Amino acid sequence: MSKPSNRQSARQSAHPQPRTRSAARTILTTIWKRGEGRYALVILGLWILTAAVSLVWTPRPLLETDGYHVWQAPSAAHPLGTDGSGADVLSWLIAGARTDLLIVILTIAVSTAIGLLLVAAMTARATALASATVVVVDALISIPTVLLALILAVPLGASIMVVVLACGLGYGLNLARVARPAALLAARSSYVESARAAGAGAWWTFTRHVVPNVTPVLLVQASLSAGTAVLAESGLTYLGIGVPSGVPSWGRSLATSVKFINVYPLTVLWPGLVVTLVVIALNIMGDVLRDAADPLTNPALRAGSAESMTAGKEDPR
Repeated sequence: MSKPSNRQSARQSAHPQPRTRSAARTILTTIWKRGEGRYALVILGLWILTAAVSLVWTPRPLLETDGYHVWQAPSAAHPLGTDGSGADVLSWLIAGARTDLLIVILTIAVSTAIGLLLVAAMTARATALASATVVVVDALISIPTVLLALILAVPLGASIMVVVLACGLGYGLNLARVARPAALLAARSSYVESARAAGAGAWWTFTRHVVPNVTPVLLVQASLSAGTAVLAESGLTYLGIGVPSGVPSWGRSLATSVKFINVYPLTVLWPGLVVTLVVIALNIMGDVLRDAADPLTNPALRAGSAESMTAGKEDPR
């Protein structure tokens, strides 16, 4: 059977982009209409904006310290007070926003890449490869993220890369396990078999037909993994194997002030409050995104898909 010509392929791919934009708009509108979704979007928007602003401005220079005003209470000069070295707490929290955002982005990228590679192996036509991958995933998924970080810290030392690799590997295994049922269902569908019969390669079939079917699962897992990554950064930094000293992060702010929580509780309150608000927002985003991205639970998305299919059938080309 001959493969479709370039002209036919171009005609077939003429409509996905508008449909994708319309679906994304529908999903965002659905999230915004829900109170908890609005909270999540506002908090995450403020986080991204703060991270961007911190690249060019902070209330005080990060290296500025004042030994005569350590553990100072909130004042006009220092709205959130100072820490044990006399540094401005607000400035370090603002600068820490970009570090945590970078960790989250890199963690999502690494975990998604690992998860998709494992899903591709678990849905491969080679039964031996698929079975072996499932066994490996089930064995490795039981290893705690903290243990992975301790192992990676031996050659790499305390660094952002330790947090990213440990979280990325752990969350990638979990993503592969969660996405496997939907991927298997798509891989065994009639249209995938038709594509293979037409001469399509395994990787082309996987990226073109299987990945779109597991995208809602990927989005939800990415949102949940982001919240866990923020907590993991704080925990690993407190243990001394996360963000190194001198690099601003919310976990670093917690680690340097938690020893004095009984004497100076406010210095622990601010970073703890920021982490709590962001993690709650990320977890809520995962829940509302799951409902908004599923046509079965989102009538607006289902109606938009039906209209796009109708328009495609009526296209004279």
